[in-house]
Amino acid sequence: MGHSGKSAAIIVPLLLGAVLSVFSPSEAAAQAAAKMDGANTAWILTSTALVLFMTLPGLALFYGGLVRAKNILSVLMHCFAIACLASVLWLVIVYSLAFSDGGAANQWIGGFDKAFLAGVGTDSLTGDIPETVFFMFQMTFAVITPALIVGAYPERIKFMPVLLFSGLWLIFVYAPVAHWIWGGGWLAGLGVLDFAGGLVVHATAGTSAIVIAKMLGSRKGFPNELRPPHSPALTMIGAAMLWVGWFGFNAGSALAANGSAGMAMLVTHISAATASLTWMTIEWVKFGKPSLVGIVTGMVAGLATITPASGFVGPAGALVYGVLAGLVCYWAVGTIKHKLKIDDSLDVFAVHGVGGILGILLVSAFALPALGGLGLADGMTVGKQFGVQLLGTVAVVAWSAVFSFIIIKVVAAIGGLRASEDSETEGLDLSEHGEREYNF
Repeated sequence: MGHSGKSAAIIVPLLLGAVLSVFSPSEAAAQAAAKMDGANTAWILTSTALVLFMTLPGLALFYGGLVRAKNILSVLMHCFAIACLASVLWLVIVYSLAFSDGGAANQWIGGFDKAFLAGVGTDSLTGDIPETVFFMFQMTFAVITPALIVGAYPERIKFMPVLLFSGLWLIFVYAPVAHWIWGGGWLAGLGVLDFAGGLVVHATAGTSAIVIAKMLGSRKGFPNELRPPHSPALTMIGAAMLWVGWFGFNAGSALAANGSAGMAMLVTHISAATASLTWMTIEWVKFGKPSLVGIVTGMVAGLATITPASGFVGPAGALVYGVLAGLVCYWAVGTIKHKLKIDDSLDVFAVHGVGGILGILLVSAFALPALGGLGLADGMTVGKQFGVQLLGTVAVVAWSAVFSFIIIKVVAAIGGLRASEDSETEGLDLSEHGEREYNF
């Protein structure tokens, strides 16, 4: 071969490579595309929408129907504003604190390297889904958790303290606990099982709810002179939305479109249905009439209780979870309101706190294959797992209570918590927001 032939043999491949490098994606992008799973990504995108649907409009309508007519807009406003505030704070700092590597302190809290999603692009992955999708999915959990606490203080709190408390709470309570369990922190290292938020969501919200309810004080006429919920129908509609959205909450926590997600969806549904029937039966036997508010409250108790175990237990375990959720949470409602005299108005601690903690502790046994579960980690026994679950529960409840107390004190010092007596009498819809839902 002549010099011209040899030159062509060398130059042509080089030119071809240069052209392809211009019109082809980068090597990193190609590798990312190869690793990303489209089916898993599509499912988590769907789950993200479902979980946001739980808060807006699900939780908002569920809570809104339970208060008096003159306060419904204030409750809807709380839920909507918290969703907006939590979303912005999640981008600015909370996601980074929960899910980034905090260096030497990473067992307790994340760092600041992902603040404002620094360094996260369309090619960034968490597992086999885009990190932007993981960010959004986890954001919806951060949205609904402080919104759950709204049920502890309706009809008597000013609006600004709601925003201040919720923002500080996300930074100092939610972010550390999420890091401990889901962000590679110290409880994750011990092997705590919390599939979708028994501790991260329900125990934190429930504990903080009872603290703020106690510190804020009761509604006028509590507990014997309060009017019944103004719209059980709205509450049922919101509850139905919660039930549907909860499939994204639990089945989405598998972070994949696979058998684990399918089983999580199945046990979530069975627990909710069983707890609803259990709560309804208790009321029917006790009062002679089953109530709509009662059956949907039982549903929420069943959902909260199965949440931490939804990736670890089977259908038989879900039936037991549902029965115990209905029995224990029903008992907790009466104990807190009538024996302890704490006006946790919409039963956040009794349903979410007690339910989430119950589910966390039960998973130690019901994850066993002999009871239909999917098994414990290698080297774990029921006793050892129970000890880890109990330690995690004590740590999360204590952290949530202490920091909620501090945050409430700070917020109260800034501008007070409680609305005036005239505002409570007039209703927070008019006094805080200048609007009225119903014009009679």
